[in-house]
Amino acid sequence: MTKPTGAPCALFTVLFLLFTCLSAQSQVKDFSPAAQDDLFLTNLSQKYLRQYKENLDKLPSTNRKDLVEAYQHRWENIKEKFDKKEIYTSRVAQDYLDRLVGVIRQANPSLANVPLSCYFSRSDIPNAAYIGEGIILFNMGLFERLEDESQAAFVLCHEMAHLLLRHSENSIDHYVTAINSEEVQAELRRIKRSEYQKHEQVQSLVKGLTFDSRRHSRDHEAQADSMAVQLMRHTRFALSGALSTLALLDVIDADTLNTAVCLPAMFNAAAYPFRKKWTARNDGLLGGHALTTDTAMADSLKTHPDCRKRTALLVNLMKGWTQSGAVQYALDSVNFTSLQRIFHYETIEYAFVADNYTRSLYLTLELLQKTPGDAYLVSQIGRLFNGIYAAQKAHTLSKVIELPSPGYPANYNLLLQFIQRLYLEDIASINYYYLKQHHPQMDGYTPFKNAYEQSERLMKN
Repeated sequence: MTKPTGAPCALFTVLFLLFTCLSAQSQVKDFSPAAQDDLFLTNLSQKYLRQYKENLDKLPSTNRKDLVEAYQHRWENIKEKFDKKEIYTSRVAQDYLDRLVGVIRQANPSLANVPLSCYFSRSDIPNAAYIGEGIILFNMGLFERLEDESQAAFVLCHEMAHLLLRHSENSIDHYVTAINSEEVQAELRRIKRSEYQKHEQVQSLVKGLTFDSRRHSRDHEAQADSMAVQLMRHTRFALSGALSTLALLDVIDADTLNTAVCLPAMFNAAAYPFRKKWTARNDGLLGGHALTTDTAMADSLKTHPDCRKRTALLVNLMKGWTQSGAVQYALDSVNFTSLQRIFHYETIEYAFVADNYTRSLYLTLELLQKTPGDAYLVSQIGRLFNGIYAAQKAHTLSKVIELPSPGYPANYNLLLQFIQRLYLEDIASINYYYLKQHHPQMDGYTPFKNAYEQSERLMKN
């Protein structure tokens, strides 16, 4: 028998190394943030600015000063969406949303000539909103959690209903009428004549009159639900999507990340063990963990309160309804699912570029529990801790983190507390030893390589 030469062994070695390299590369997600089209955003903002000014000219002369002030308040909120580049400019995503809106418009002649535009917002908040000037924003944080396109259609119909019913404009009118009523003006004159606590008295008076263009009353939500299912009924999207959406919204604020378990598991290194004091519960006034046990108050803190009541109203309204066509209709389920996956990452990236590092960190940790070893997410941990280190050193940490608040979920508050309890040495060490676990196998991924090398430099400071 001829003795084997070294060639096959060498070939095997090369193939093995190639396979190993490809396996490592396969762990790297193909996600990269979509480039924002700044020119498109600028042109869009200018378009709505012109529209806003034209609408101001049409305001009545009665109480005009107060009306202008209220509409200015609404415009400032709209302008902020463009200034902070919250509007998502991906052509693929916008084309899909336009098609979804088009299906609803085509089925409802009443919408044919209504000036409205829908855009995806890069916010992770699970919400959608009609913000004025015919603009509807569909937050990525809500879209990514939906189960199907019927739910997406209901969300859009709901916001279109707010527009059609002029809820924002009516709220402005009612607010301006109220503050100019004889009763309120008489009370203001009385306060002006009083000797003490004028400011406190004025604050008490206007407490129930405060206008916020970003929120609708609970009555408005029920009205919008009712019109939304009327709009949906004419489409082929399943009406059951309305009820399942409300069921989802009722629990959408629930914690999905156990930070008390996650943080020690992720950031415990032999060379730099996790300190229990970083996440030890603080029941003091400033501990940030005070959570209400009052059911009514807890519901009022939800992003979407009263969902069960709203569901009951819709069930009663739709009793006996039938829907023609295929109720399991899907416009483009492949694109729907693809965008949901992308949006998980885009919300993380947007929170980061918007200088909300703690929100980005929470979202990153949350997604890492589902996709461990994801190179983008691992690298994002490094970017965030490097950024937190730089902000802490420059005494600007408060500009990039949020502080504990009773309005936040308990697990998010724990993360905020954790960050606040870290010294510079802790931040640098936690980050370095976390990234070191993934070195050198992820070095071929540039964002990881950059984050890791920066963490090395910070360790030497």
